[in-house]
Amino acid sequence: MLFHKLYSSVFGIGFIKGAGSIAAAVCGVCWYLAWSGSTPPLAISLVVTALITLIGVWSSSIVESVWGKDPSKVVIDEVSGMCISLLFLPVNVTYVLCAFILFRFFDIVKPLYVRKMELLPAGWGIMMDDVLAGVYTNILLQIVLWFKLF
Repeated sequence: MLFHKLYSSVFGIGFIKGAGSIAAAVCGVCWYLAWSGSTPPLAISLVVTALITLIGVWSSSIVESVWGKDPSKVVIDEVSGMCISLLFLPVNVTYVLCAFILFRFFDIVKPLYVRKMELLPAGWGIMMDDVLAGVYTNILLQIVLWFKLF
């Protein structure tokens, strides 16, 4: 159980006020520090993102039985969503910051079926709204990249 509490709260970030934004920002900083100035290796970034997401589904399902339905302490979903937001993009401050802002917008406002994802059972419901918010963020940033808007 300790592993699941630590993992799903991203080593305790979930216990801080504003934890979702903090976890997303920490993820963005880590992504930037890992691959600054380049495009992350495709296989590594996909595997890391998939593992974060799948283990997040498992761990958040476990802690939901202790912390209640969709607990605010679980912030691994924000990390997963940020990773998805940043996939296939150049890693620079502009893209990371835009990904953070757009992701938090989609995660908070929950448009276009994002809110419906919360209806999925257990860990799937906890994780998939952020996954979809990350997908929407990534699509918008891919359009920006395609048209070379910055």
